[in-house]
Amino acid sequence: MKVLIVGSGGREHAIAAGVAKNSKVEKMYCAPGNAGIAEYAECVPIGAMEFEKLVAFAKEQSVDLVIVGMDDPLVGGLVDELEAVGIRAFGPRKNAAILEGSKAFSKDLMKKYNIPTAGYENFEDPQEALEYLETAKFPIVLKADGLALGKGVLICNTLEEAKAGVQSIMLDKKFGSAGNTMVVEEFMTGREVSVLSFVDGKTIRTMTSAQDHKRAKDGDQGLNTGGMGTFSPSPFYTREVEEFCNKYVYQTTVDAMSAEGREFKGIIFFGLMLTSEGPKVLEYNARFGDPEAQVVLPRMKTDLIDVIEACIDGTLDQIELEFEDNAAVCVVLASDGYPEAYEKGLPITGFEEFKKHDGYYCFHAGTKFDGDQIVTNGGRVLGVTAKGADLKEARKNAYAATEWIQFDNKYMRHDIGKAIDEA
Repeated sequence: MKVLIVGSGGREHAIAAGVAKNSKVEKMYCAPGNAGIAEYAECVPIGAMEFEKLVAFAKEQSVDLVIVGMDDPLVGGLVDELEAVGIRAFGPRKNAAILEGSKAFSKDLMKKYNIPTAGYENFEDPQEALEYLETAKFPIVLKADGLALGKGVLICNTLEEAKAGVQSIMLDKKFGSAGNTMVVEEFMTGREVSVLSFVDGKTIRTMTSAQDHKRAKDGDQGLNTGGMGTFSPSPFYTREVEEFCNKYVYQTTVDAMSAEGREFKGIIFFGLMLTSEGPKVLEYNARFGDPEAQVVLPRMKTDLIDVIEACIDGTLDQIELEFEDNAAVCVVLASDGYPEAYEKGLPITGFEEFKKHDGYYCFHAGTKFDGDQIVTNGGRVLGVTAKGADLKEARKNAYAATEWIQFDNKYMRHDIGKAIDEA
């Protein structure tokens, strides 16, 4: 079996590590990949949005399965283009990937099908948004409608901040065309939990829970990022929460998409807020989370390829998803200055230590080869992940492993999973 993974981050590295466990896979490619993925796959210099080149490459190499890791190519319709030439692809088609591609669409879907979420209004006219904010309750949340690398969300504590946010999103176009429409949403308080799920159009199988840390600095301070670390499972995702979401959120979302003529096959990522009024949906994503995949996939006992093929074939009801009875923590090592300006091309050392210890992983996000040397090539550079018997042990192990890796300007948060201590 020949597999092509599309993407270049830590999530795609975690997917590649999972795919490599299947004995049927004789050849793996990744476009464009990174220095870590190169251990498992032949990295191909084709960008994730170069659809014609990706389709041509998959045909030339007789690829049996394409796994699309990233949001942009899913929302852009890469799966449709692959299927049009008879290539099996994992991920939602364009008309279903809108679940992540448009926050306004997903909010309207939740409202229509009574899926619990925060109160909101959608705006295409900045002046109307400003007038609405004059009467709004603060704090309030502003969201660019489209894809913005996980950064298009502003929490505004005052009217002045909100007005500046409208200027930034809708007028200055800080997030480009993603800000043509803006969602204004009530601010919810509570614990955040991420639940990834496999979907085959009708059946849903949820994975173990996780929790991300979005802010750049300790204590949830600083700018929003793509994610600075995660832990799994979340001690706040109780049996009661799971039962509520099974009844009112998970299957309801899958059925709602089918009812709208947008059959969803692939991954639905549920971003949940555990409020005093019960769980509510913060957001949907249409792919594995990054860095959530880095703590969920290493704990998955069921073969990843088997589950992916069941999603494509509509036979997910025959699969029982199993996870190890343990925990995992991922600490992102970033380049100092991320998510704004940072240096690239800095040599990295220490990878050999991970080969000596079971249950430790170093997932590459922003890396590349400079000759034989691996160097930094992005804001989020590596995801250092470790397992443990429980969350506290996994956290201790992960932070110990961050010391193995050295590069100039290495930056990380020191409180990933600190919430565990309060559970």
